[in-house]
Amino acid sequence: MSEYQYYEFVAIDRPLTAAEQGELRAVSTRGRISASSFVNDYQWGDLKADPRKWMERYFDAHLYLANWGTRRIALRLPVPLLAPDLAAAYCVGHSASSWATGEHVILDLYSRDEDGDEEWWEDETALASIVPVRAELAAGDTRLLYLAWLLCVQERELHEDALEPPVPPGLGDLSGPLRSLAGFLCLDEDLLDTAAQASAPLTPQAPSAAALARWVRRLPVADKDEVIVRLLRGDGAHLRAELLRRYGGGAAPEAIGGGRTVGELLAGAETRWAGRRREAEERKAAEQARREAAAAAARDQRLDVLAVDPERSWRRVAELIATKKPKEYDAAVALLADLKALGERSGRREAFRGRMHQLRLEHARKPSLLDRLERAGLIANASGETST
Repeated sequence: MSEYQYYEFVAIDRPLTAAEQGELRAVSTRGRISASSFVNDYQWGDLKADPRKWMERYFDAHLYLANWGTRRIALRLPVPLLAPDLAAAYCVGHSASSWATGEHVILDLYSRDEDGDEEWWEDETALASIVPVRAELAAGDTRLLYLAWLLCVQERELHEDALEPPVPPGLGDLSGPLRSLAGFLCLDEDLLDTAAQASAPLTPQAPSAAALARWVRRLPVADKDEVIVRLLRGDGAHLRAELLRRYGGGAAPEAIGGGRTVGELLAGAETRWAGRRREAEERKAAEQARREAAAAAARDQRLDVLAVDPERSWRRVAELIATKKPKEYDAAVALLADLKALGERSGRREAFRGRMHQLRLEHARKPSLLDRLERAGLIANASGETST
């Protein structure tokens, strides 16, 4: 299996300067570099840089994939929008970790798909479908953080007696970007469904225009001036989220409750998995019974037709065999199988065996035909045994 690694980095809050792009180019001559991204793949070798350092210095999002199953997502947010302590409360293992720089908090999510192989990588738009979770988290939606904690649970990185952190609302109705993230990281659906049982429905309440107008009128002039300056300076990537958080006009519903143990969540996921497997087996058995009943009914109808004039069918068998064509041999064998069933149904099994013995003698020099008859259980094989 050949090696394949894919790296993608995206700058969201501000573009990379020409000097910064030059620094990236010094690391990789093959990389596809722009003011907003770095993309490269490797079939031999590796990125000659530390992705953690690049996240601290240049980028707001990073995706890594390898064809041996490793999958990684890193996201960077300004400290005013994600408190380091809050991130650390949910990112508690190797699969989900966090750290803070002077201005940012960086989340690093990791998983390993044990079924990964060189054919899995088809779509290089994965990061674009996931990146919006960053804005959701900036707006106060902590479901991303809970998924990070759940990833640590899935990988058995926590003691079974460890308690879960507060559970955010809306786990049972993830946004499209959150679903993409969960899928990319191979988060177990049964574990997620178990966790969602304690999650309240998501009912975000956007502030009305009148309420916003009242908030703005109450803002100190100095604060309004600061907002305008930041917008003109191009520093408004998260300004809306900051203002809504500051004035309480649009924050996501708070996480509540929690308190289940890791062991309880894992046991619940196992129960859900076992239930789904049992239901799938029951559906499979029911479908198999339906197909068998339909096949039996169809055969009964064919046998009713054959019973009207069995000799006509025997003549048709002779005609098909006389062609000496493999396809016609197959048709003859199928018709003989119905004649055998008719003999068993009508109590003429010995008569059928006698005619098959005669047919074998007549066509002893047709090994291809005899092989088909043996495999269909219509005549005995060389050892004298007849299959069912």
